[in-house]
Amino acid sequence: MIINERVAALREVMKRENLGAFVFPSTDAHNSEYVADHWKGREWISGFDGSAGVAVVTMQGAALWTDSRYFLAAEKQLGGTEFQLMKLKMPGTPTVAEWIARQLDGNGEVGVDGTVNSYSFVENLISDLRHHGGITVRLNFDPLKSIWKDRPSIPNNKVAIQPLEYTGEDTESKITRIKTELRKIHCDGMLVSALDDIAWILNLRGTDVHCNPVFVSYLLIEESNTTLFINKEKITGEVKEYLANQEISVQEYDNVSTYLKRKYFAYNILLDPDETNSYLVTQVDKDKTNVVFATSPVPKMKAVKSSAEINGFHNAMLRDGVAMVKFLKWLKPAVEAGGETEISLDRKLTGLRAEQKLFKDISFDTIVGYEQHGAIVHYEATEETDIPIQPSGLVLIDSGAQYQDGTTDITRTIALGPLTEEQKKVYTLVLKGHIQLELAKFPDGACGTQLDSLAREAMWREGMNFLHGTGHGVGSYLCVHEGPHQIRMEYMSTPLHEGMTVTDEPGLYLTGKFGVRIENTLLIRKYLDTEFGQFLQMEPLTLCPIDTLPVVKSMLSEEEKNWLNMYHKMVCDKLLPYLDDSEKRWLIDATEEI
Repeated sequence: MIINERVAALREVMKRENLGAFVFPSTDAHNSEYVADHWKGREWISGFDGSAGVAVVTMQGAALWTDSRYFLAAEKQLGGTEFQLMKLKMPGTPTVAEWIARQLDGNGEVGVDGTVNSYSFVENLISDLRHHGGITVRLNFDPLKSIWKDRPSIPNNKVAIQPLEYTGEDTESKITRIKTELRKIHCDGMLVSALDDIAWILNLRGTDVHCNPVFVSYLLIEESNTTLFINKEKITGEVKEYLANQEISVQEYDNVSTYLKRKYFAYNILLDPDETNSYLVTQVDKDKTNVVFATSPVPKMKAVKSSAEINGFHNAMLRDGVAMVKFLKWLKPAVEAGGETEISLDRKLTGLRAEQKLFKDISFDTIVGYEQHGAIVHYEATEETDIPIQPSGLVLIDSGAQYQDGTTDITRTIALGPLTEEQKKVYTLVLKGHIQLELAKFPDGACGTQLDSLAREAMWREGMNFLHGTGHGVGSYLCVHEGPHQIRMEYMSTPLHEGMTVTDEPGLYLTGKFGVRIENTLLIRKYLDTEFGQFLQMEPLTLCPIDTLPVVKSMLSEEEKNWLNMYHKMVCDKLLPYLDDSEKRWLIDATEEI
């Protein structure tokens, strides 16, 4: 009823403004994946709280597009509302533009808030709608300002310095490298919009976005000046002095558009069309400044970790592994004793992580999916959906933490008691895929798409597949999802290089039954040099046993068994010194050779 009332209120505004449709993205003014509450307009209007999706409302209908991670969750959350679920990349699903065109019969005006939609999204939408007749797009209107009465304000949390011992490179060096990249494409400056890029460049961290240590701001890099646009209430005396020493000037957050229009005098400026919102692009004075639309050089620089960051990852994974062992040792006896639920498991694991040195926060909301809930790829238990955990079947736990020296991301699927033969087979297929990817040797510069099939080949032979990505980069006390490189079926051209982090997380999900996913975070390392060039391999950073109870051993090759045994030996050797006697005995049993 609440969602339907909000849609009705929106339509009243749309009618007054002569709008036939309005588009709500998942993003904020910085094209972030995870956003502060102020920018959760798509969630507010639709009720769907996943991290990815686009909602559209017309005078006659409403629809929401999202990817396979959220199909099951979205169906439940949209129930009872007007919103029709549009499953991305599934046969028969119309594009946003196609659906709008049908709704408007090829005529009318579509509202899009230019401050929260990237330039590339808006331009593609305008182009697509142009093919469907006389549909125009209006960019200067935000209906949420009038109908979202208790809308949260933009956060103003304090910013903190990330010490050089964890970053390994100072801000001056990073900005110098960025300017070198800009000169290669003859650019005089660039506006950095992505919040994690700004945090990385400035060696600062914040708490403006849940689970992501970033702060709301823009950074303008010019040939002789660098300016941070941020609400000055967020700057402590220590940070103010630090920025002054780094020769970073500070302006109010809301001044960025005025600065671009009136005070940026260079001949050109780089704006990443996938990161810069459409409104800010319009603010550049095109009469004196040429806009160069190009990919920001920062994500590729950030993706290759410094030696200090790599060392931090190792230390963070060690502490995270200790917390995971304590949790897994506790898990089965607690479940057998009764009274545990998905939410109680989440709280227990978070509490154990919070005891570890340098713990700051979780890195994303923990996924604890028992049996059929494990088949919902990004399931998050609520008071309404929480179910008891029984000493049987499988529980899928995808979790991670933010430590000041590194970010962790791990998934384990655990047998809590008797399993079906189907569960064992599916578990083993996923494990085979996980191991095959970690065994990969590949030339420097190969892309993730070229490796993706290694994780899927065994399940493809059985006519099974998963639709989410197989791997993503992980930040150094930054966002748990970090690009630009990925491992996935869809073509991703970003080359893989030594020093990058990437996850390995194949899975299989049987709707209404169970799900399996096994995930480690990996570091890409040098393998060897030959006359054919440099070759790379992946080293597991994650330190945690992989449950062997569900494994059908006859399905594993000798090479796969050897990898699992070697991985478990490494986990045992590294974690044992930090455990008490009972935990040591548990870990030794859990990592016994197969």
